[in-house]
Amino acid sequence: MIIDTHAHLDYPDFEADFADVLARAEAAGVQQIITIGTSLASSRRAVDLAEKHSNVFAVIGVHPTAAAETESDVITPLRELAKSPRVVAIGETGLDYHHLPSQQLRAPAPGWLADMPLNDPLEVAGEIRDGAYFSEQAILFEQQLDLAAELGLNVVIHQRDAWDETLAILQTYTGRLRGVFHCFGNTFAQAQEVIALGHMVSFTGIVTFKNAQLVHDCAARVAPSDFMVETDCPYLAPVPFRGKRCEPSHTRLVVEKIAALRGVTPELIAEQTTKNANSFFRLAR
Repeated sequence: MIIDTHAHLDYPDFEADFADVLARAEAAGVQQIITIGTSLASSRRAVDLAEKHSNVFAVIGVHPTAAAETESDVITPLRELAKSPRVVAIGETGLDYHHLPSQQLRAPAPGWLADMPLNDPLEVAGEIRDGAYFSEQAILFEQQLDLAAELGLNVVIHQRDAWDETLAILQTYTGRLRGVFHCFGNTFAQAQEVIALGHMVSFTGIVTFKNAQLVHDCAARVAPSDFMVETDCPYLAPVPFRGKRCEPSHTRLVVEKIAALRGVTPELIAEQTTKNANSFFRLAR
């Protein structure tokens, strides 16, 4: 048995052949799938899918990149959605500083460059926008962490280009909840940082990519009790499907690659990661 701990089954990519997607997953040994919300609407769809399909569970939350556009109160509707017994965690939530508002500002015309003052208006405006963006994401992250602690749920964490800031916020919740850093692509040393705080990491199809040396090293060395497997579908299809739509059945390829990196059988990785997922998400409750 394999559990895909991070999928986006509510996305339109799966509308045309949803039943076939579930059937292929079952045929590949992926018997349970956790579908992840990225907005209030997405979270509602995730819960709906989980309530209709016995092998699907839901995680509800608002993605950090939606912080500026989301409703002023996301916690009340999330708390209501969490009443469903099919909801097993809060997320995905976290911090994402990869694309900043300052990058969207129009660059000055070439003739301006030599005459622009040291603190030019575009630079100042960019710093202000970025600062507001950082603040909005942090507030949203902390609100969802508070909700998770209140409800006794764990969290699915998205982190991109905001490592130190993410850990600084999480440290204040040590002992109150656990998180899984999904789609982990950092170093083994950084994995050990989050594991020391009681959290976990999860690997996607990136582990099958030829040049993903950081992920290879981490997946080969992290303790068996500290990681899970996922697809993040429809993104990040593993080799040999790279560049195509990813789906839950591909979790098997993630398991097989990690097994090869660790010199063990795929059955052992499947057994351990299923045990970890059952414990982290409390799927047997």
